Amino acid sequence: MCSASYFGFANEVNMQKTRLAILDMYDNEPNQGMRAIKQIVGRFEGHLDWQLFNVRAEAEVPGMDFDIYISTGGPGSPHDGNGHWDAKYFDWMETVWNWNQMPGNPKKHVFFICHSFQMACIHFKIGQVTRRRSKSFGTFPVHKTDMGVADPLFDGLPNPFYIADFREWQVVQPDEAQLEELGAEILCLEKIRPYVPLERAIMAIRFSDEIFGTQFHPEADPEGMLQHFMDPERRRVIIEEHSEAKYYEMIEHLRDADKIELTHNIILPLFLSRAIRAARRQEMAMV
Repeated sequence: MCSASYFGFANEVNMQKTRLAILDMYDNEPNQGMRAIKQIVGRFEGHLDWQLFNVRAEAEVPGMDFDIYISTGGPGSPHDGNGHWDAKYFDWMETVWNWNQMPGNPKKHVFFICHSFQMACIHFKIGQVTRRRSKSFGTFPVHKTDMGVADPLFDGLPNPFYIADFREWQVVQPDEAQLEELGAEILCLEKIRPYVPLERAIMAIRFSDEIFGTQFHPEADPEGMLQHFMDPERRRVIIEEHSEAKYYEMIEHLRDADKIELTHNIILPLFLSRAIRAARRQEMAMV
């Protein structure tokens, strides 16, 4: 496990804490994602003040008085909203984007996960967000693009690397002109499936220098997933829906330190460490 000291924060003192907003997109459904995100954020205790916003259930969105934002995964279709929480969420997204375009503004750093990633792709018109032929469930390799190989948030990950992937929706048919206009880059594609005549979904995008998103769950940790999937009833359902072979393959991947554990220890911690440093540089420049 990588602590804040691993990223070089141990000797920094008398610094104002960086402010983090976590946008909870789980609509009050039980989940492992929030626990795992809080566990990673806890590694930076002493360097972050954080606040939780219940977006879908309470229509809560943060203001611009935060330095960093993490928007979580969640259940259901990214196209479904009630015209209230989703409108506020898209307004927040546009406000952050416009804020970052204004010269002199201290940059806001954002990480979109799974459901939030799909909604960001809808908002920024990145590509088509469609329902998969069948649900993706388990641990899989994803392949970096040339830009993904060079991206600092993947530093230390092999190509391909393993991810936790649980989704019924996907982002496909990228709009190259829109990507170029935004300055966005596709960083990862789903696993190569030569026997399946379907387009490979987009698995990670850098929307801008400060805004990043993944279709998969970088927060997923082996311990929590093992505890979750070893439950007898969940085990039975998984085997019925996805096969016994798939179940045991996933369990084996969770026990391999070079797979999900490696991804868990690199992507979100690197995002937070880089964002904290950037916020502190901006704070010092304004003094």
